[in-house]
Amino acid sequence: MTVKRMAGAVLATTLLCTGAAACGGSDDGKAKGAGSGETQSRSQVTEVITAAYEKTAKAKSAKVEMTMSAPKSMAGASGHMKMSGVMGWDPTVMDMTMSGSALTEGDPEAPKEIRMRWLDNVMYMDMGAVAAKDMDGKRWMKMDLNTIAEQAGDEKLAKQMTGGLDSMNQDPAQQLAMLLDSPNLKHAGPAKVDGVQTQRYKGRLSVKEMMESNKGLSDLLSKSERDELFKGIEKSGIKGYDTEVWVNEDDYPVRMDIDIKSPEGTMKTSQKFSDYGATAKVSAPPAGETFDLMEMFKELEKSGADMGSDSGL
Repeated sequence: MTVKRMAGAVLATTLLCTGAAACGGSDDGKAKGAGSGETQSRSQVTEVITAAYEKTAKAKSAKVEMTMSAPKSMAGASGHMKMSGVMGWDPTVMDMTMSGSALTEGDPEAPKEIRMRWLDNVMYMDMGAVAAKDMDGKRWMKMDLNTIAEQAGDEKLAKQMTGGLDSMNQDPAQQLAMLLDSPNLKHAGPAKVDGVQTQRYKGRLSVKEMMESNKGLSDLLSKSERDELFKGIEKSGIKGYDTEVWVNEDDYPVRMDIDIKSPEGTMKTSQKFSDYGATAKVSAPPAGETFDLMEMFKELEKSGADMGSDSGL
């Protein structure tokens, strides 16, 4: 039951991210205006964010600390989650440790921390010693979201989940690229992040603007499928995406916050980045220590177990 509930929580968070993101440098390599209190013009702001995008895209990896929170009224994905470790983009890889009420609330047997590895569009989660007792000593749960969607018989869902994988990765370069399309992108002044001098920028994208600027969605979905996804997000009451980014003197984003507002409340994501270019080598756990989520569900279904009572699936 612990494995079922936590798998449901992770899938709910992934699907929420799917709907949520359903993305020339400065002359001297430094952020224009860094260290000063002067307000930057739109052209200066565009120059800084473009330089940050180019350097971040080139780095392809970084150490990250992330927090995500959603109100209790947001079904299936409420609570908070913390993640820390190394992640890479292009291609997507992760080696992170997760904790928080979004994973463990209401389940005293759930592990306090979960290590998650992500490569080749597959997540592996260390479910701990308690889960291993019920899974023939296997503690790593494999979640191939593409396979899950395909076995559900929904091609569009499979495409959206593929997009959701990239969105859940929260590729900072992609987020910066989308921020450049915000019509109200502006400089919010100097600020320090963990003692580091930065310049702060903020912008807002409507659902339509976000979808038009998200290249991943354009590559994965046809126009009719994007229109259908847009209607679904619009129907949920999500109005837009507020993004703030803090750029250091070397043109790297050191913090990025994204707020997604809906009638149920605001989903907040905050990320801190360091050590750009840090090695992000990730390997799959040994096959003998891994069990497949879909195979587990098939076995439960054969035994007549209730699949939807506590997992949100």
